[in-house]
Order: sequence, then C-alpha cells, then structure tokens
Amino acid sequence: MRQTWRWFGPKDLTSIDDITQAGAVGVVSALHHVPNGVVWTPDEIEKRHREIATRKDGSASGLTWDVVESLPVSEDIKKQKGDWREHIANYKVSMKHLADSGIETICYNFMPVLDWTRTDLRWTVAHGGSCMRFDINDFAAFDIHILQRSGAAADFTNAIADEAARRFEAMDEDDKKQLARNVTMGLPGSTESMSLQDVQAHLDEYGAINRDQLREHFIAFLEEVVPVAEDLGLRLCCHPDDPPFALLGLPRIMSTAEDYSYILNAVDSPANGMTFCTGSLGARPDNDLPAMFGQFASKVHFLHLRNVKRDTDDVAGSFYEAEHLAGDTDMVSVIAAILIEERRRKAEGRADWEIPMRPDHGQDILDDLGRRSQPGYPTIGRMKGLAELRGVMKALEHAQWGLGRA
Repeated sequence: MRQTWRWFGPKDLTSIDDITQAGAVGVVSALHHVPNGVVWTPDEIEKRHREIATRKDGSASGLTWDVVESLPVSEDIKKQKGDWREHIANYKVSMKHLADSGIETICYNFMPVLDWTRTDLRWTVAHGGSCMRFDINDFAAFDIHILQRSGAAADFTNAIADEAARRFEAMDEDDKKQLARNVTMGLPGSTESMSLQDVQAHLDEYGAINRDQLREHFIAFLEEVVPVAEDLGLRLCCHPDDPPFALLGLPRIMSTAEDYSYILNAVDSPANGMTFCTGSLGARPDNDLPAMFGQFASKVHFLHLRNVKRDTDDVAGSFYEAEHLAGDTDMVSVIAAILIEERRRKAEGRADWEIPMRPDHGQDILDDLGRRSQPGYPTIGRMKGLAELRGVMKALEHAQWGLGRA
C-alpha cells in the first residue's frame, strides 16, 4: 500500500513537515475553498501541488499529491435540478485540469444533503482522549425536535423517538445549537457548512426522491463523467455513505455490497471504482468487510483504513471512532486481503498495483487535545493509527506469512 496522509491545505494544523516526519509518502488533498460546482483552475491546482512539495524552510518535501479527496458532486447534480448540467460540464473540465497536472485518482461521494454525519465531534473515550461519535438518539433529537422535519418521528423506533424526546428536554439552548452545528458541519475542510434553513431547503427540493430515482441520477452522472475519466487516464472512486443508512428521510445508496455492485455494473469501466472505507462500511453490522473487499478488489482505487465500535447490532445505530485496531472490524484480515490483491495486480502488470491508503480519522490524544484540529484529523492520533497499520502490513509482508510482494 502507498501510505498517504490527508491534508486540508496551508491552514491545516498538521504541516507538510509533520507529514514527512509521520512517514507518509503521498498526500490526499482538495481545493476546499472552491465552491461546489465551480471549475478547479490549473493555477489553483498547481498552487496546491507546490504547497505539498515544499517544506516550511523552502526545501523539497519529497511528497506528491496522489489523490484528490474530494472533487465534490453538487446537490444540484444529485437532485437533477437547478444548474446540474452546468455543474457536470464543470466537473469534466476540473477532471481535465487535474489529469493534466498528473493526478490519477479522484475520490468523491453521492450522499444527499449531509455528507459524513456525527452528533459529537469530541466525545471523551475511556483513556481520556476524544473522538467523533454518531449517536442515533441524539440524531433523532436533532431531526425530530431541532430541525422539526415533517414525519421525522416515523423514521425511528418508538424507543429511539422516546429517548430523543427525553434528551431534547434536557438540553439547554447552547446544547441544541452545538448539536445542530455538529450534524450540519459538512465535508471535512469545507467552507460550506449549512444552516437549518439550508438543510430544510434542500430537503424540500429533494421532495419525494426515492432510492431508485437517486440511483438513476447517480448513473446519469457517471455516464457523463466516466468516459471522460477513461480518456484522461483517471480513476474515479466513490466513497461509501457515512453513516451507511438513510438519514433525514432520504435514501443512501452506497452503503452495502449490493449498492456498489449495482452502480459498478451499471457503468462498467476500470475508471468507475470504489473507495474502500473500513470505518464507513464497518458501521453496519451486516457488512462483511473482508468479503466485500474480495468482491470489489479489482475496482478498489483508494483505501481509508479506520475502525468504529458499534453500540448495538442495529443496522441504523450508534457508534464511535475507535482506535485503528480496536473496533469491530477485523483490520488484520482486511489488510491481508489488500496485500493479496496488490500482489495479484503486480503479477498481472497493472500500473496501479500499489493502492493508495491513508489512516482515516484518529482519536485526539496527548498534545492533540489542546490543538483543536479539524475534527477526526488530529496529528498524533492519526500518526498512531498509521504506525499500527504499518506494523500489521510489515508483519503480513514477512516471508514467513507468504504475503510479501512478488
């Protein structure tokens, strides 16, 4: 695996110098300051390449921009309303500019309204550090009582709705505002967080879009951009829903093996692939991650390795971001499957045999606790995660275990 690190640009509290010291060799980044649907210009792309390649003292970092995460798909495209056709055209232009700069892999998602969603961004764990958490009861309190979405209560069990009501009654105004901010925060690094009015406006525009319609919209998008990606030598890889179940009365369509099979078969191309995120997929107890990787191995273009610990075995339930080797996902088995696939690709002569991986998320520990970095992206917590993952990789690649590179 090619070890990479997510970086949000010059304002990121983790510097390029820090990334080199952590031992990563590539960087995952995006132009977070560019509004969704707007073209990424060659000048802005080249500027980000230079920033990644340069240390604070002006010397070469040795790092390269390996993966774009993300080139966002606008809500207009997902809804097929407003400026959606113009946004697809702009998406193609941005892809061309990225390919011209040497980028080969683009990660994106197709989650409606809310992207990754958490109810607590700094939840205290047993050792005194903190992590991100999704609590289904708190989310229900937001949906039913703060957002006051019509019909929201019917989307939860009676037990969850009752607990949500109890929790809402116990909240003061600051608690309610903080919960709303947490839920509507938006993509990591994004400047486009949403107000409650924004969320409701999007929901009104989505209207009664069901699972089949949202899938049709996704396929229409892919039918436009995948041929362009093929021509440019790009690999597109869709990130799974996070969390991987319906929210706000809207379907989520990239949560299970069946979801990925449907989309990857609908637009069958080497350029139409998967971001295999063990944390997002692992939040569902019915997802068998080693089996899922095996099913889609040839089309996995990017890896997010992280772990979550579920409170229950409910499909739509609560979970928190665990240490990388300590959650419900058998990370050793997943990494073994990845190394086997890389060996297969190398023997086949594939240029993309080494799959870019990043240690996704991390718990705030030690000095992280005072830094208040981007939630989920502490320096030390991620470095600890990368070290753990690297140790598993090193052990499995040892000749004794037979997974060494061919």
